[in-house]
Amino acid sequence: MNDVKKLYKLWKEKAVLDGDLIKELAEIENDSEQISDIFYKNLQFGTAGLRGIIGAGTNRMNVYTIGQATQGLAEYLNSEFKEPSVAIAYDSRIKSELFAREAASVLAANAVQVHIFPRLVPTPMLSYAVRTLGCSSGIIITASHNPSRYNGFKCYDKSGYQMTDEVAQKTFDYISKVDVFEQVKRVSFEDAVEGGTIKFIGEQVFNGFYEEVLSKRLNKDASEKTKLKIIYTPLNGAGNLPVRKILGEIGIKELKVVESQENPDGNFPTCPYPNPEIRQSFEEALKITDSFNADLLLATDPDCDRVGIAVLDEGEYRLMTGNETGAMLTEYILSQMSEMCILPENAIVIKSIVSTPLIEEIARNYKASVVDLLTGFKYVGEYITALENKGEKHRFVFAMEESYGYLSGTHARDKDAVTASMLICEMAAYYKAKGLTLYDFMNSIYEKYGFYISLLNNYAFEGAKGMQTMGKIMSDLRSSPPMEINGGRVKTIKDYKTGEVLNCNSNEKTSTDLPSSDVLHFILESEDTVIVRPSGTEPKLKVYITSKAESREKAEKKAQDISDRMKRILGI
Repeated sequence: MNDVKKLYKLWKEKAVLDGDLIKELAEIENDSEQISDIFYKNLQFGTAGLRGIIGAGTNRMNVYTIGQATQGLAEYLNSEFKEPSVAIAYDSRIKSELFAREAASVLAANAVQVHIFPRLVPTPMLSYAVRTLGCSSGIIITASHNPSRYNGFKCYDKSGYQMTDEVAQKTFDYISKVDVFEQVKRVSFEDAVEGGTIKFIGEQVFNGFYEEVLSKRLNKDASEKTKLKIIYTPLNGAGNLPVRKILGEIGIKELKVVESQENPDGNFPTCPYPNPEIRQSFEEALKITDSFNADLLLATDPDCDRVGIAVLDEGEYRLMTGNETGAMLTEYILSQMSEMCILPENAIVIKSIVSTPLIEEIARNYKASVVDLLTGFKYVGEYITALENKGEKHRFVFAMEESYGYLSGTHARDKDAVTASMLICEMAAYYKAKGLTLYDFMNSIYEKYGFYISLLNNYAFEGAKGMQTMGKIMSDLRSSPPMEINGGRVKTIKDYKTGEVLNCNSNEKTSTDLPSSDVLHFILESEDTVIVRPSGTEPKLKVYITSKAESREKAEKKAQDISDRMKRILGI
């Protein structure tokens, strides 16, 4: 634990680059609890880079912690590459552009060539730029769907996906040796632009990305033939222009954008938690439906790598879960490619381990394989790159995770809500022409494969004590795992931290064959599943429950009963 008093004194003396930090440090001079919170630890650099509350201190996102991380990244890149280069992007969050320019200035001072976007862009466009420009790494300033007080610094490797464990650890080793005030090199952003060390990314990259997105269409005339009506909200983020451009290109003419959430605004005034997983994100859109009877409500998060939808069903708008949207896209893409005879032999669909097993049922119907990976699209990007290196990237068809992330195509190696938005709207138009809503389509999938109902429970644990509590819960669960849950016997326990898979009937152990991750997975004899893991980006414990039954009502009740039982087991 850091010496908070010493650090506060040091920062008050030396943190002079940002007037907001000077003001904040002065205001909390007599607030020992606040001083402790912002200095008790350093922001951890993990496989998602940095993420935290904006403000002064070692446990906050500011120009100094950004500078320290970038300096460490520069030193790592200079040790690995002869002439390193980095692509930089940013979203609409508070101080995102400032942090992006700070990172660019530090890299330029370390003789690293910088390619920076001239305006805010979606995360998948950064992934595309890294590969297209042949960069050694990439940075995007974003905190995805977190509340407005958060921002983040995500790092990518040369293949266009977020750094995985080994590279992130090497980078962190350099970062941890950098003195935040004494060892960060900086040059003037304007001077570096004039000298050519910082270059603005040109329109050819934008156009190339859009061409790749449009190439993923399956029914090119579906949207033009069907008068699909859509209400779209970018939630004051980076998706506004790209998503609208693509939807216009595919023939969506009746598109209404939520005015209060149209323009970039990191304060997110009408949606404090800009997450398309929750109903609050659609409240402003729902207000418009009285005058604009849309078939579909569409919401992308601030960095436009996740997309959520609400669909019309008998006059009511129903939010579809990430699992349901992923299942619909999987069925739509595989069925259409199969009908067109363009589905590759040995096709691959990728999902995260916490996503619905329904994906496996759908893929099996089309003789496609499903690959289960740890949570985080960096693992998807890594897998696609491995396929590419073997000359097999054509086998990859689609990837999804229950947290509203989807990818079709290999142009990006991260979640892509621009492409997903296009395919969702094309899919809605295709089924509307057949007299079906997407809610009807989802029900037909359930009828065909079984009702897989999933619940996700998030339990928040703030501060240092909260992290200790989460650690103890996971430790207790490992040392004394439940052998029955809600009356159902546990037949398999997968511990992704140790890599062991335990057959509870035979006590035989096998391997997960995946990297280590703090996740416990319980499979019941009924095939219901429970997965427990601490979030990698937020102070939350997540419990994922999936139940299968012959009807929605039975599956929902069983999932809720398991949820109630798990709450007692965890002592929450």
